[in-house]
Amino acid sequence: MAPWLAAFDDNLEILHGADECSNGSIEYVKERANIQFKSLNFMRGRSFNGAYIVIDEAQGLTQFQLKSIISRVGADSKLVVLGNLAQIDNKYISPLTSGLTYLVEKLKHYPHAGVMHVNGIVRSRLAAFAEENL
Repeated sequence: MAPWLAAFDDNLEILHGADECSNGSIEYVKERANIQFKSLNFMRGRSFNGAYIVIDEAQGLTQFQLKSIISRVGADSKLVVLGNLAQIDNKYISPLTSGLTYLVEKLKHYPHAGVMHVNGIVRSRLAAFAEENL
């Protein structure tokens, strides 16, 4: 699970890096929070009830992969889909064919969804350059 948890760990370090005992804070969150990571490969037959679901890096997913996850959202659940079309790193997916683009288009007129666009790069000048030029 370590590769899957790396991004989560990175973000906890940013959020708790200034704490008096940052390692203790990070371990506390990891022990107490009911956070689970699921693989796309094992979605069939699942239902997620009473859950807060976050799909991160959705720009690299196809419309069918997103449908596979979203069609399993159960009662009393909330879904957040995150992605940045400028960070697509799959040679078979473009901003026009990304599942994220497809989903945003389909949700435009769905009354129970909202779409938020956030502009700006928060990582570094180099990351901004890469998004714009590579």
